[in-house]
Amino acid sequence: MAKSQVRRLSERPRMLMFMLGVMLPAAAFIVAGVWHLRTIQRDKAIEAVFQREYQQVLAIAEKRIDGRAYEIAEEASARFPHASQGDKLEGFLVSHPDIAHAFVWTGKGHLESQSQPDRMSNPEFADEGKKFSSMIGPWFDLESKDWIAKLKKIEAMEGRHVYITSNWVTRDDKMQYQSLVVFMPRGSTAEHPALGGFVYDTDYLSNKFFPQALNEVLPNQNKNDTSHPQPVMMVRTAKDHTPLAASICWDGGSPEVERGFDSVFPGLILGIKLRGTTIANISDHFVRAAFLILGALSLLMGGGMLLAYRNVARELALAKLKSDFVSNVSHELRTPLALIRLYAETLELGRLSNPGKRQEYYEIIRKESERLSSLINNILDFSRIESGKKEYDFRQTDVADLVRGTLESYRFEIEQNGFQFEQKIDSDLPQVCVDREAIARSLLNLVNNAVKYSATEKYLGVNLYRHNGGVNLEVVDHGIGISEKEQPKIFEKFYRVSDPLVHDTKGSGLGLSLVRHVVQAHGGEVAVESEPGRGSKFIITLPPQTADVQQAKGMSA
Repeated sequence: MAKSQVRRLSERPRMLMFMLGVMLPAAAFIVAGVWHLRTIQRDKAIEAVFQREYQQVLAIAEKRIDGRAYEIAEEASARFPHASQGDKLEGFLVSHPDIAHAFVWTGKGHLESQSQPDRMSNPEFADEGKKFSSMIGPWFDLESKDWIAKLKKIEAMEGRHVYITSNWVTRDDKMQYQSLVVFMPRGSTAEHPALGGFVYDTDYLSNKFFPQALNEVLPNQNKNDTSHPQPVMMVRTAKDHTPLAASICWDGGSPEVERGFDSVFPGLILGIKLRGTTIANISDHFVRAAFLILGALSLLMGGGMLLAYRNVARELALAKLKSDFVSNVSHELRTPLALIRLYAETLELGRLSNPGKRQEYYEIIRKESERLSSLINNILDFSRIESGKKEYDFRQTDVADLVRGTLESYRFEIEQNGFQFEQKIDSDLPQVCVDREAIARSLLNLVNNAVKYSATEKYLGVNLYRHNGGVNLEVVDHGIGISEKEQPKIFEKFYRVSDPLVHDTKGSGLGLSLVRHVVQAHGGEVAVESEPGRGSKFIITLPPQTADVQQAKGMSA
């Protein structure tokens, strides 16, 4: 008992090292993963990533829209009348219906201005043209030099000939955004500088220019495709949250990320969002999915660690069983060898003059030799079974004669140990195809166990009777018994019941394992009925001869 306690104590550090070496890193990984996800959720890191990406998208979109605006404005400025041909502004406007007003300034107090002819019937538009003319003339009279210097600098540094800025007008009590294009027309010289320009109306920007530009930035949009979120854009003024223009799939609401135009369209804001969802929803979905994945990984890791723990525990238990097996077998081998040597030396020295006593010593030597042979045969059988080389010699056998002969060879041992022995063998038993030696050894293993573990009430019964066309062989004792929870384990190799009485009795832990293998090789079954303190009954069921048994004759089990 002290040795087994020491072994158990020595196993605990191993299991502790396993837990520290495997479980703690795994637990740390899970905790770190949860903490990281909580940090992402708290700091809204996913939203920040999307917002940075959207800002980059908006910057690219602004650059493309600005480029498109410069392209249109440069093309129109190239067709603008000569500085000295202010009377041709009307023709220019007719050929460019998207332009609301055009003008040419050729010096202080010299301004030619014209509004779109087909809209002059609208009093509000005509009044707007007059106000624009009265505003632009004095402006250039005062700042023409600054404008000319700015245009020359733009041309020198950027290669462009036009400058685009904002122009606000009031319509229906609302501020409307227009784009004012300023450039130096043909005929402008250093001696006679001139400035020309025109205004793109709100309707053109809202209904044509920006929708086309946004759809070019976001191509392949499909209003009917709701299978996945699509990015959509809009443009609004800084003074109004209502979109001035939007891409084709815009579904209303507010943009999630906005960026103001830096140069070409001052006062306008470009916005973007995902159709049908929000950045917050995407972030929540990502975090939930990450938690689910982490949870699944945690379960897998937990399951893997549990399996690893069970395997390690099983291997440690098996190592302990093997250690006990070696210790027990060593004792089992030493005992008969010591007795054989003792009695043989006594006989060899001629110290016994009584013939009866000498005969008794001879019988003891023979019995111990048989006991030693039986133990060695068990070990050899176990080795063959483990290596898959165990073979059986199946023959038609009178099982009754086999059992009687086996018990008769062991009767001396039974009676010498003071057992009450009962033997009940039916007379009408069928012959069964068995390996005689294997069945005999299985019976002796059961009888030997009954003798070893029946310390108080010494009773042994062996019953052999017909059952379902085959035979049942029972070995009954009134020994220490086996608890119900341990009964499924007693047929495992090296296993020994945890009862102290069992550990005080030496044994190899192979007997019942060999019995089960032999019986299963015969197509039969072995079962046990037992209660602690009430004894045990082991039942071997051997079926009638079958084709499977015939085919197994002489083959590996």
